[in-house]
Amino acid sequence: MNIQFSDLIENAPNAPGVYKMYDADENLLYVGKAKNISNRLKQYLDISKLELHKQVMRALVTRVDWETVPTESDALIREQELIKTQKPKYNIMLTDGKMYPMLALTRGEYPRMLKFRGKISQRRDVYGPYPSVSALNETIKTIQRVCQIRTCTDTQMRNRTRPCLLHQIGRCSAPCCNPNPEKYAESVRTARKILTGDSAPIIADLTKQMETFSKNLDFESAANARDKIAALTHTSNRGIRRNHAYTPNTDWDKNVSELEKWIGIKIELAGVFDNSHLFGTQPVGAMITFGHNGFEKSGYRHFKLQDKSRAGNDIAMMSEFVKRATERGPKLSLIIVDGGMAQWNIAKRAAGNIPVMGVTKGEVRDGDEHFILPDGSVSRDLPKDSPLFLMLRAVRDEAHRFVITYHRNVRAKQMTASVLDEIDGIGPTRKRALLQHFGSVRAIIDADISALKHVPGLGTNAAEKIYAHFHS
Repeated sequence: MNIQFSDLIENAPNAPGVYKMYDADENLLYVGKAKNISNRLKQYLDISKLELHKQVMRALVTRVDWETVPTESDALIREQELIKTQKPKYNIMLTDGKMYPMLALTRGEYPRMLKFRGKISQRRDVYGPYPSVSALNETIKTIQRVCQIRTCTDTQMRNRTRPCLLHQIGRCSAPCCNPNPEKYAESVRTARKILTGDSAPIIADLTKQMETFSKNLDFESAANARDKIAALTHTSNRGIRRNHAYTPNTDWDKNVSELEKWIGIKIELAGVFDNSHLFGTQPVGAMITFGHNGFEKSGYRHFKLQDKSRAGNDIAMMSEFVKRATERGPKLSLIIVDGGMAQWNIAKRAAGNIPVMGVTKGEVRDGDEHFILPDGSVSRDLPKDSPLFLMLRAVRDEAHRFVITYHRNVRAKQMTASVLDEIDGIGPTRKRALLQHFGSVRAIIDADISALKHVPGLGTNAAEKIYAHFHS
């Protein structure tokens, strides 16, 4: 039978993800990432336009699979994982030696932070990969501002007699000249938390410190804490380390049909809910939707909490968001909430006649999910490696990703407003002009007077006032 490559990719999705090519013996030949899987695979149709090694590889392909993910950056991470674990013969990383940039913290009394490409060493804690060098550099700058971790080599550190420029601008604690192993170790622990995405408690702690400094009229320390919060919020919004979750290579129609049989409900569109807040501040919620064709992005919704008395109470917040979605959102056949029996009960009361499922976790957080069915019974029998289990976990994770991204955006906007609102005479128009010109509050803070004067409509007096606010 003559297999046409066009037939193999006929149903490829118009979504970000990774694609995998196999030969007749089911050997994995190649893994690639794509912003749009369908468009990328169509580039393989004209074999004459491919590089020589890819022409050879294309001639061997008898099967093409794919996995969709939420973003192009997630596709990069998934591609990296598959290449490391499955080592496809014709993959570009094995033919030209390219690697994505990564960040490492070395071991020892005073760990060093460095960026690298290549093999992972046992002597380092590695984070990444990062989608670009600029994204990696942004992360390093944030860690320097907040934690003051050194980047110099061991030889440079041993031979220094006075602190370097990075110490003078507050980006290194200078362990070369000011040794303090306990304090440095604490900074390294903080850096590791940031690099693994656990920055919310650090931001909360810095916020309390800033308030204390302000009450004590220690404005220099308060400004320093404020700058650290701004750097952390900005970098969290970009995503220091993205989750490695991805949508399984799923036949959505088959799995949704299986879900229908399991719970006895016909599903046109299902909504999955999740909440997020930072110690009760900036409370938000989100709903993602899916059906027989996969995720339905047109049904995605964000919610800002209207009843502020519910802030910080996940169950009360869930009630408001579910009620608002059912009153004004798309028509739902099923509601799925992330949480236990309390969340299920409150969602059921708020949902009216719409059936509700709960996805909850047991003592082991990852992989021990169990389910509260629409009739209130609890099921723990769904096999952990079954396509239906993986789909339900994937839609729960997608709701979590969606609400966390929104929450970070809300926090970043509030931080932007609060920092610029402190400056007398900088109203909405000038604030908008500043952000359009520089792109971020961090860039405004770092700008000199000359750069500020070039902002359209700002003027010399306002430029000098802004510069003095951040640098006096």
